[in-house]
Amino acid sequence: MNKLRVIPLGGLGEIGKNMMALEYGDDIIVIDAGVLFPDENMPGIDLAIPDITYLLENYSKVRAILITHGHEDHIGALPWILPELDVPVYAPRLAHGLIKVKLREHGLLNNSDLNVVEPHSPFKVGGLEVEFFRVCHSIPDAMGIAIRTPIGLVVHTGDFKIDHTPVDGQVMDFASLAEFSSEGVLLLCSDSTYAEIEGYTPSEQIVGSTLDRVIGEARGRVMVATFASLISRIQQIVDAALRHDRKVAVIGRSMINNVKMSRKMGYLDAPDGTIVSLNQARTIPPDKLVIVATGAQGEPTSALVRIANQEHPEIMIEPGDTVVISASPIPGNETLVSNTIDNLYRQGATVLYSRVAMVHVHGHGSKEELKMMLSMIKPRFFVPVHGEYRHLVAHAAIAQSTGIPISDVFVLEDGDVLELSTDVGEVVDAVKSGLVYIRGQRRLDSNSEIFDERKRLARDGVVVIVASRSQAADAGVLKPEIISRGFVGGDESATLLKRASEEAQFVLEETASIGLDWSQSRNLIKDRVSKFLYEQGRVRPTILVHLREQ
Repeated sequence: MNKLRVIPLGGLGEIGKNMMALEYGDDIIVIDAGVLFPDENMPGIDLAIPDITYLLENYSKVRAILITHGHEDHIGALPWILPELDVPVYAPRLAHGLIKVKLREHGLLNNSDLNVVEPHSPFKVGGLEVEFFRVCHSIPDAMGIAIRTPIGLVVHTGDFKIDHTPVDGQVMDFASLAEFSSEGVLLLCSDSTYAEIEGYTPSEQIVGSTLDRVIGEARGRVMVATFASLISRIQQIVDAALRHDRKVAVIGRSMINNVKMSRKMGYLDAPDGTIVSLNQARTIPPDKLVIVATGAQGEPTSALVRIANQEHPEIMIEPGDTVVISASPIPGNETLVSNTIDNLYRQGATVLYSRVAMVHVHGHGSKEELKMMLSMIKPRFFVPVHGEYRHLVAHAAIAQSTGIPISDVFVLEDGDVLELSTDVGEVVDAVKSGLVYIRGQRRLDSNSEIFDERKRLARDGVVVIVASRSQAADAGVLKPEIISRGFVGGDESATLLKRASEEAQFVLEETASIGLDWSQSRNLIKDRVSKFLYEQGRVRPTILVHLREQ
C-alpha cells in the first residue's frame, strides 16, 4: 500500500503564498496557489509566489489545483503558475469569477481549464475523490476540502472562523464536519493564522455596525480602504451608504474589476445608481459620497497611498474627510500602513483604523474556534497550516490539549515531505521550495544578486568614476571625475570622494605604465576604491567605473 505524502510548498512559516501538494501513488493534487506581498527586504518587488519546481519535476502526476476561496494569498499566483503547470483548476463560484478577472488581464483566460465547484458534490481527480464544504471567512463562497484517499480521509479547512451571523448569511457547514468525523479522518490540516488569540473571533456584523455609524455621522466624504477581494466588506460599505443616502465611487483597478464582476455574479447587491463613476462623483456633495479604494496594506502604487502622498491625479484629501482603513496590517506591512496613516493626518483627514475603532475583524478562527474544529473532526493526525512558525506551534499545542498525542502532530515548514500510513507519520525528506519574485512580468529567483545590489544602493548609494586616457603618447592620465548619489553627505563626503579620486588616479597611472588594457584597469579601480571607502568610511556603495579614450 502506498503512503500519503503531504508537501507544503507555501504558507507554512509565513503569511501568504499558500500552496500544499497531496500525493498518493501516481496522483498529485494541489490546494491553493497564492502570493506573498513584499516587505522591506524585497526592494522593487511586486509580489512573491511559491517555487513549484517539485510540481514541474512531477508534472505527469499533477491532476488539478483546488482553490479554497478567492483571496490573493490563495489565488494570486495562478497567472504565473498556469503557463508552466497547465492543469485544471477547480474553485467555488466567486473565486472562479475572481480568477477569470486575473487571467483575462494576463491574456490567459482562453487557454485555461477553469471549473466551478459546488459544496456536497463529490468528483474524481485521478484516483482521489474531492468534496468541497462551506466554511465562514471574510469572503463569500469560502470552502474547505475533503479528499478521500485509499488510506483515509483528509480534511483541509482553508481559512475559516465560526461566525453565526456572517454578512452573506452562509454559516459553516457543521453537518458535513460531523459526517467526516463519523467516517473517520486520517489527517486534518487547519488554519493557524490566529492560533495565539484567546477566545472567539468577533462577527463581521460588528464591523457593519461601526461602518454604519461612521458613515452616518461623517460631515464630509468617507473613504474606505480595504482588500479588493473582500467582497463581504464592500457589501457592508454599500449597505451603510444606502441607509444614509450616499453614493459609492470605486477607485483602484483591481477594486473596480472585482466590484463589476461581483455585481454581475450576484455576490454584491448594489441597486442601479448606487455605484457611480469617478467623473459622476465630482458632482456629488461630499456629505453624500463614499469612496471605496485599494491600499489598506500601504501598497506604494495603490489608490489610497497615492492620495495620502498627494500623487493621485484626481483625488485629494479635503477638510472634513474621514478615512477608514478596514484591514489589519499583514506582518511586514506595518511601517507602510503607519506611514500612510501619518500622511493622511498631515493633510487634515480623520483616520480610523483597527487599533482605534472596530472597523475590521479578521476572518480567522481564534483559539476556541480552532479547538472546536479539532474536537469535531477528531483526526488521527494533525498538521497546522497557514501561519508564521509561532502560529503553527501554538496550534499544535491546542491540538494536544484536545487529546491528540504529540507524536501525531506535525509542525512542518515549506518543502517538508510528510509520509503517512494509517497508523504512522514521519517527515522523510525535503523538496525545493521558497520564493519566486515577480517584478512586472519578470521572474527573479530567491538567489538573485539583484536584491543585494538594491539593498546596498538603498543603504550606501552609488559612486560613479569617470576616467579618460589620451591616445597621445605624452599626454598621461587625466584626473578622474567622481559623481555620487545617495552617498554620505557633508564635508566628510567631499573629502572622502576627493581621496577616492586620488586612489583611482594612482591605479590608472600604474596600469598605464605597465600597459594593462581598459577592462583590467576598470576592475582594479573598482577594487581599490571599494576597499578604500570601506576602510575610511565603513561604507560599501555600488561603484561603477567608466573609462574612455580621448
